[in-house]
Amino acid sequence: MRRHRCAILVYVAVSQTVALSAAWSQQQRTAEEREHAAAWGAHHLCAGIFVVGRDVQRDPETVIARDIAWFAPFRWEPSFQYQVDWEAKRVTVTAPGAPARSAGYYGDQGCIIHARGSTAVHFTPVRLTSELPPAATQPWPMGDLDRFAPLATGADRARFNATLDWAMHEAGQNTRALIVIHRGRVIAERFAEGFTAHTPQISWSEGKSIAAALTGVLVQQGELELMQPAPVPEWQEESDDPRRAILIRDLLHMSSGLDFLNLGIADPRSYTSANEHFLIYFDAPNVYEHAVNQPMDIGPNEQFRYRNSDPLTLMRIAKQIVETRGENFLEFPRKHLFDRIGIRNAVLETDTHGNFIITGYDFLSAHDWARFGLLHLWDGVWLGERILPEGWVEFVRTPTPTDPNRGYGGLFWVNAGGAFPDIPGDAYTPAGFMGQNTMIIPSLDLIVVRLGPSPGGSNAYLNRVVEGIIAALGI
Repeated sequence: MRRHRCAILVYVAVSQTVALSAAWSQQQRTAEEREHAAAWGAHHLCAGIFVVGRDVQRDPETVIARDIAWFAPFRWEPSFQYQVDWEAKRVTVTAPGAPARSAGYYGDQGCIIHARGSTAVHFTPVRLTSELPPAATQPWPMGDLDRFAPLATGADRARFNATLDWAMHEAGQNTRALIVIHRGRVIAERFAEGFTAHTPQISWSEGKSIAAALTGVLVQQGELELMQPAPVPEWQEESDDPRRAILIRDLLHMSSGLDFLNLGIADPRSYTSANEHFLIYFDAPNVYEHAVNQPMDIGPNEQFRYRNSDPLTLMRIAKQIVETRGENFLEFPRKHLFDRIGIRNAVLETDTHGNFIITGYDFLSAHDWARFGLLHLWDGVWLGERILPEGWVEFVRTPTPTDPNRGYGGLFWVNAGGAFPDIPGDAYTPAGFMGQNTMIIPSLDLIVVRLGPSPGGSNAYLNRVVEGIIAALGI
């Protein structure tokens, strides 16, 4: 395993550039925007210390500098003040002219943003005890023993290593973990200083693909069907409610038609409550109620629109099913998915009501994502046991007809439309904000996992890395 020291000088230069480019707008921010930035900052500082810090100790100043202040979208200002209550495991951030906001660490539920003026949650946190033995005692892929395989005969080792060196040292990308799996075995893994194969890292919207897999588990268990109307009670109460027509398939395709505004991060209203898509990340709503209690503005299965409402609704449905059969929903992902495929480090954070914010606040390690990728590469079958229903993987990696760019499937991004021009068209990936990816390429029996908050995360970078790996392997 090779490690790489962070490029501190370049980091400082990038930080200064970001600070200068954002300075002009700081004075124009409203109290609401500053409050939301404080809440977001409290969450990220809490998670950086207590969630990522499960694996290696991290001090607050390092987390602020490398995980928050560096990135303009988090809107951290030098005037922000923070406090860490180490005993209560709570972080409070105060922005000028705005109420203080806090986030607390709740063990296996991670860090949770509290409502304004509160330090409480409205559920009982659950300790999630894995039944798996330590990874070091089990063979790959359930554990870490014997995970490495040599490069295939004819591979260009020098070119392969040069590609990985470039990927790890490209300062504008801030890559913290890179793993290459070929023919089911690890042929390379590299980590930035302070990070390991088991460090849980924020994976952002890669979690949407976990929501797809958990939905697939319920289909395999006979609890759901792709083409059934979504069993959301609020949608079924009135016979003329147009939401009755939304199918499970439509939610997986991000084609529900729900009027759930996604303003991105560039709109003047991005950091206000008007941005329904992002509100779940910088405030404290009940995220499932926030998702399902929305009207429709277009019909289902008419248009692909990237909105958090659809995967959150799927998880609301999953919660109903799991609790109806007498299980604790917080235990569902570990019991029915993670433990079955050797995932040990996952932290799925929740809102104050114990609902998974699985569209972005999910922390998994590089080895966790490698195993998730293998489950899909192997068509949902893990060591002879079918975890996902037959045909499920084909569904999630097939472009939805509602996306004219042929870039989205069933809560996975797909390459059928050529977003990665130098990577085979059958590639598909759980993908998240700031360059989080688990690229799965069935035709090459290849998986590439890349984690780390990238200020310059782009398809071009990942395309170059994966293309270089493919060329070096001669596949």
